[in-house]
Amino acid sequence: MTTLKRASAPAPRGFITMARVGWRMMFHDKLKMAGTVLGVVFAVVLSNQQLGVFGGLVYKNVMFAENAGADLWVIPGSAETLAPGQPLSDAVLMQARVTPGVAVADPLLYSGASIQLPGGGTEAVTLIGTRAPAFLGGPWNFVVGDRTALASPDTVLFETSDRDKLGGLNPGSIRELNGHRIVVGGFTWGLVPFGPSYAFADYDLAQRLLRFDRDRMSYVLVKVQEGSNVSDVQAALQARVPETKVVTAVELRWMIVKYLLTRTQIGVSFGTSTVFGLLIGLIIVALSMFSSVIDNLREFGTLKAIGATTTDLAKLLFVQSVTYAVLGSLVGSFLVTRISGGIRSAQLQMFVPPQMTLITWALMIGMCVAASTLALMRIRKVEPGMVFR
Repeated sequence: MTTLKRASAPAPRGFITMARVGWRMMFHDKLKMAGTVLGVVFAVVLSNQQLGVFGGLVYKNVMFAENAGADLWVIPGSAETLAPGQPLSDAVLMQARVTPGVAVADPLLYSGASIQLPGGGTEAVTLIGTRAPAFLGGPWNFVVGDRTALASPDTVLFETSDRDKLGGLNPGSIRELNGHRIVVGGFTWGLVPFGPSYAFADYDLAQRLLRFDRDRMSYVLVKVQEGSNVSDVQAALQARVPETKVVTAVELRWMIVKYLLTRTQIGVSFGTSTVFGLLIGLIIVALSMFSSVIDNLREFGTLKAIGATTTDLAKLLFVQSVTYAVLGSLVGSFLVTRISGGIRSAQLQMFVPPQMTLITWALMIGMCVAASTLALMRIRKVEPGMVFR
């Protein structure tokens, strides 16, 4: 008696084979392909633009901590960010200077001031009092002049992007700052936080302009001796001044970022916009890929009729989705770079680090692969016999 053998399941095709089929199907309908790629481009540009502007806003607020040149900051115990607040006493500075491992400990003044405009009225600046020769706390990023200008009597450095706003300032201009005559000694660029732009003066001059008592200061900035462990010096100094916070520059930076994300609307606003950009991109890509599958059901049915398995079709869709993601991310990243390079404003900058680009590419690939799974669910229901109808 003849024994009937059960037909074996078709063997899965190789990845390279299915990749070639997937690419040919993509490039066969160039209009559909262009629409799907544009969906990815839209998601990349919108999300990176939002994240880039958000990164620029964050940098505007952490740049002082990053460029101050200090290893350690001694700040008031209640401080959550860099802002004018409760001053420290001179005793804190003395304790910092006698702490083992400290190379330099200088006071810093940080407070608001008003400059008198020639036509009447005033404009606000954030006045920084810094001490030579270490100049912990700045200034930096000069376009006119340098730090040595602060050694001249009654000299203040201002932000060049605010020159017109502050009354048409030029090197050598004479103005009144908090009721005192000062001379414009030079300009920095890009030193504009959320609030008024930074202006810099010698510590003693700033003390008079801000009417600070001689034994009071905003912060104490510390430079650790070469070879000393920053964490050890931080712990030793914190033990000497327990009523304050002793933080590293990195810790201060994250304090500021945390404050922006949790105590302001910036994180919610830009986070929501970024999520919507990704969501819209996902919807566009999912609809485009699903539409492409519907338009090519007979082709997928043919593949099944000649022995392609669901695994084979999954490979095909995976290759297509990754290709869409790479092409769209490539074009989108190029556009973001051009947009970022075209913004030359000290008030608004886009900060797009390489890490953000890599993360975006990974998100786009994940988004497109997720969209392809929706198309795969439809393909699984395709009957091979449909090609014969």
